Amino acid sequence: MVSPRRRADVIDETANPGQRRFAGPATGDERQMLAGFLADQRTTLTLKCAGLTEDVAHRAVEPSTLSLLGLVRHLADVERRWFRQVLADQADATPLFSSPADPDGDFEGATADPATVAEAWAAWHAAVDFAERFTAEAPDLDVSGHDDWRGTVSLRWVLIHMIEEYARHNGHADLLRERIDGTTGL
Repeated sequence: MVSPRRRADVIDETANPGQRRFAGPATGDERQMLAGFLADQRTTLTLKCAGLTEDVAHRAVEPSTLSLLGLVRHLADVERRWFRQVLADQADATPLFSSPADPDGDFEGATADPATVAEAWAAWHAAVDFAERFTAEAPDLDVSGHDDWRGTVSLRWVLIHMIEEYARHNGHADLLRERIDGTTGL
């Protein structure tokens, strides 16, 4: 049995304000609030993965292939899909880690290889940077794009969907992290 570790054992949020959860605004307009909540969820993901070595970042809990590294790869693809493909209409911004032929490649390809880990984080950061710029520069939240699954979607809908997507997967990350090294409360 892994001995439990608390958040304070892993990261000091006051010493590293860039890694503080819930730093988004508590007041403001709709765009500020939605972007803030999404930023908080993204920060939560990075905290869930903080302090892990490459050899355990990919560890799944049997029988699932779900892993923290797989979540990073999956969320990089999700960010690319909604912000680049759908809203910015960049047809060439296809998923990096999964495909119709390998729909679970984001999780099954999450190996302990240092290059795989670095590639996943670089792709995730690039996708987040693009999404943040797109959101900040959009004239309003009614900017829309077409998705084959949902039809016409607005930036507002995508932001709400992304908050839900991260919140759901951050719950998975909670359980994975506790099983990996006993850390809770991140």
